[in-house]
Amino acid sequence: MQQPVVLVLASGRGERFAASGGHGPKLRALLAGKPVLEHTLDAVRASGLPWHLEDAGHAGMGDSIAAAVHATRDAGGWLVLPGDLPLVQPASLQRIAAAMAEQGVVVPTWQGERGHPVGFAAGCRAALLALRGGYGAAAIMRAEAAAGRLLELALADAGIRTDIDTLDDLAAAERLLALR
Repeated sequence: MQQPVVLVLASGRGERFAASGGHGPKLRALLAGKPVLEHTLDAVRASGLPWHLEDAGHAGMGDSIAAAVHATRDAGGWLVLPGDLPLVQPASLQRIAAAMAEQGVVVPTWQGERGHPVGFAAGCRAALLALRGGYGAAAIMRAEAAAGRLLELALADAGIRTDIDTLDDLAAAERLLALR
């Protein structure tokens, strides 16, 4: 069976980051001297999983996911990872990928809160390819949960919930990174 592919989504416009006073794209904002996206990609590379960067500037999250799945359509599944999660741990990516062998959708949690990346088994391919607009894959997650094919996987990784949407988020990530 094919391994799942980590889809790193980097097509967003970063409007909340700009509205908070940020200058330039949030994925290029510096975190400990390195762009946010590079931290995310470092974790993905360290996981050893195959990956795909989707940065073509799509109109919405659904469009980005569909394009990335199309580009990797023969994969054994997908871990959908927004590029603005610079503190996600490689071991978390590996645990989600391993859990995908058991369920249609794997949603990581930290302290009871859902995070990213969400893992989708190959059986979700058609639904992922059909996504459009800005809503992402929430409807697929609901359908898989209703069918009993969704696993919430508790992880000891605050990085699955630490996204960068504002300058305050960037400062909080900087503090968390300093504690590691």
